[in-house]
Amino acid sequence: MRISMIGPFGLQPKGTMSVRALPMARALVQRGHAVRVIVPPWDHVDDAGNKKQDAGVEIENIELPAPTSGLFHLNVTRALVKRALDFKPDVIHCFKPKAYAGLSAWTLWQLKRLGRVRARLIIDTDDWEGAGGWNDLNDYSWPQRKMFAWQEQWGLTHNDGVTVASRALESIVWALGVRRERVMYLPNGCREAQAAIRQSAISNRQLTILLYTRFFEFKIERVIEVLRRVVGQVPDAKLLVVGKGFFGEEEQLLRQAETIGLQGSIEYAGWTQPELLPEMFARSSVALFPFDDTLINRTKCSVKLIDLLAAGVPVVADAVGQNSEYIRHAETGVLVPAGDAAAMAQAVVDLWYAPERRARLSAAAARDVRERFDWARLSERVERLYAAG
Repeated sequence: MRISMIGPFGLQPKGTMSVRALPMARALVQRGHAVRVIVPPWDHVDDAGNKKQDAGVEIENIELPAPTSGLFHLNVTRALVKRALDFKPDVIHCFKPKAYAGLSAWTLWQLKRLGRVRARLIIDTDDWEGAGGWNDLNDYSWPQRKMFAWQEQWGLTHNDGVTVASRALESIVWALGVRRERVMYLPNGCREAQAAIRQSAISNRQLTILLYTRFFEFKIERVIEVLRRVVGQVPDAKLLVVGKGFFGEEEQLLRQAETIGLQGSIEYAGWTQPELLPEMFARSSVALFPFDDTLINRTKCSVKLIDLLAAGVPVVADAVGQNSEYIRHAETGVLVPAGDAAAMAQAVVDLWYAPERRARLSAAAARDVRERFDWARLSERVERLYAAG
């Protein structure tokens, strides 16, 4: 098959296209298909006009029209659709039903209705955008919120098939009236760069707890409470924070820690280049993965969690959403009741005093996530959806 993939933004700095669409495309090429990925790099304009090959995948960053043009959005959408159709695809896969990918999907569906496009139109959703989702989290204007909510509902119900990254999204799409056979559960897979098991930190003398995060998934107060409880039992424990918040949440974390005298128990590394993550993983005895029980968390499919498991970092996580799909409790990690700071802290302490158990979890997690969530295996699912009908 010939497959065009359309994104709502560039391959960087956001992750959907680089950690979901591109690995999927590489795996499909390995299975004998031809794939072109077309993105509008409005969020990384230096890439505009760049074309390259990646493991056999054609990647095209479209040229961007002048930003002063009143027809900017129309022209971006037109360029995405044109380049997708120029590939003469059997399938067009739009990643996210919102923004430019959503506008492209709307245009393509109208062309299909007119008989001018024969390719199957597939929509991918890896987050919930509407009420309770990213519309509530991001600083969107009121018109943007209305537009994105409408795009999401429309796009998920006007297509030839939908790929969903989580079980919660699967249920939502079914509830919208989409037939089950048109919905394919397609969780995020293991990234090649993170698939090598870390050098073990099992023998470290100091308990180093990794918090690898963007902060929006949890209340800062709960992480501070977990740390307070851990330090109460392991006084020299250290929280290694890797990541940066959307709204400066890291500053809030550091301030709250200082207020109760825990500033010396936190090392803030900030946002870290992907190639340096293995070093951070290697320093960690246990990873903390707090996930409040919210709609946005239930529907998302965290690549960060996959990275931790694939690298063999023992993980303590809230039993929310996809966390319970990726972690086999007590076999490849530890799941605790959502929001239970005491249980999370005690699980960290228990693991610290059980190095052999940590070693077993580490090896089992790396093996399990790479076997069950390998993109080569996942690509077989999406291939079936492409060929259906």
